[in-house]
Formats: sequence, structure tokens, C-alpha cells
Amino acid sequence: MSMIIAIANQKGGVGKTTTAINLAAGLAKKNLKTLLIDMDPQGNATLTYLDAEQVDMSIYDLLVDPQVTAEQVIRTSELAELDVIGSRISLAKAEAKLISEFDSHFRLKDKLDAVRDFYDYVVIDTPPALGILTVNALVAATHLIVPIQSSYYALEGTDDLLDTYEKIKARPNPDLEFLGVVVTLHDRRTVLARDIREQIQKVFGSKVFRTTISKSVRLEESPAYKQSIFSFSPRSSGASEYYSLSEEVIGRV
Repeated sequence: MSMIIAIANQKGGVGKTTTAINLAAGLAKKNLKTLLIDMDPQGNATLTYLDAEQVDMSIYDLLVDPQVTAEQVIRTSELAELDVIGSRISLAKAEAKLISEFDSHFRLKDKLDAVRDFYDYVVIDTPPALGILTVNALVAATHLIVPIQSSYYALEGTDDLLDTYEKIKARPNPDLEFLGVVVTLHDRRTVLARDIREQIQKVFGSKVFRTTISKSVRLEESPAYKQSIFSFSPRSSGASEYYSLSEEVIGRV
């Protein structure tokens, strides 16, 4: 049975999608069958691996239509071990569609049950909000990873996310584990970034991954060229760091 990892933080711009894209690719590179699920209406993770015409059915259809199965929305990527459930802007309407449904928080979990045995890992990219989409991801997940940018307001809003995590663990998903915090967009040249990295370490202790993801032009460019960092710039620090993070995730799980 697969490990299902939700990448979540309600703050935008902290490297959630970059982490989801490259963690999934790193796991696939280790010959682990991996499914990447894009739960963000912006669809940036989707467009890294799929052309728009491939996403004729998306995560939106899976969540709102009881007749649609996971098998119908899964698409293969150019990476041999990586499949994708893509997103489209229509996903922005899902909250309004699901809000009155009694099983709204369980839609993703219920649909994934049919396919999760085919995968070693499932990685879920979530939107920058704590709404129904993110809650669906946390209810379906076995593990949570929180990317935190090493900036001045790094920890702002983290309490809300952890409170949501505790509430979900208390009832709908008691098996959900907090796998850890990954520090992202880290500028090793500045004293401020190093101080904030230390502050994050004091707050989360051993839950902080040893691997820190540095601020990198190559990482920022790679999605625009529809590639993970491993194919776009395999010798870059970003590739080395995300490969290291993948190994750490496997070790912790």
C-alpha cells in the first residue's frame, strides 16, 4: 500500500509546487512507482508533466462526479515511473460544488482507495488555502510535509495549518503523520536566512529535514520548460538537494 504525502502550507510562494514536482520526480528516479496529484487550480504541477490537451479529465471531475474513477483521470508522464492526476482552472469551482455534500472531505480518499496499491508513493500538491481541497488532501494522506520559506515571515500562519492537522488527525484521519518541515528558498549568503533557519529548527526540532532547498534560478526556470530539475539541470544544486530530500523522505517513511 502506498505512502500518500500531502505537501501543504496555506501561504503562497513557499515552494509547495516546486517541492511536489521534484519530490515526485526524485522518487520516480529511484524506480518507485509514483503518482503526482495536482490539487491546485493554478495547475502548475500539471503543466510541468502534461500538455493541456491531455487533461481532458482532471482532479475536478474526480472530486465532483461520483461516476468518475481515478483510473479515468490518471495520465502517464515522460518519466517511466511517474503518473499524474492533473488540474485545470475549473477546480476553483470545486469548493462551491462540494460544500453541501456530506462526504465532501472524503472524496479524494475514497477515490484513491481503488488505485493506491499500484503505487509506492502518492504526492499531493495543495493550494495556498485551508479549504476543502487541502482538507481532502490531508484526509487522504498518510503523511504531511510542510515547506517553509526562510524569510522574515516564515512561521506566519503555521499555527493554523498545524491546528487543522491536529483536528484531522483527531477524527477523520487518525493515521496522518507529520513527516516534517522542509526549509525552502534559502539564501545561504544572508545572515537573516541563516537566523530564520535556526528559528525554524528551534520550533520544530527533529521534524526539520536535514536537506535545505536553496534559492535557485534553475529551480525557478525548470517548470517553464516543462521539466523537473533532474532533467532540466541535473548537475545543479537544486537537483542534488531534491534528490537528497527524496532519500530523506524514504528514510523517514
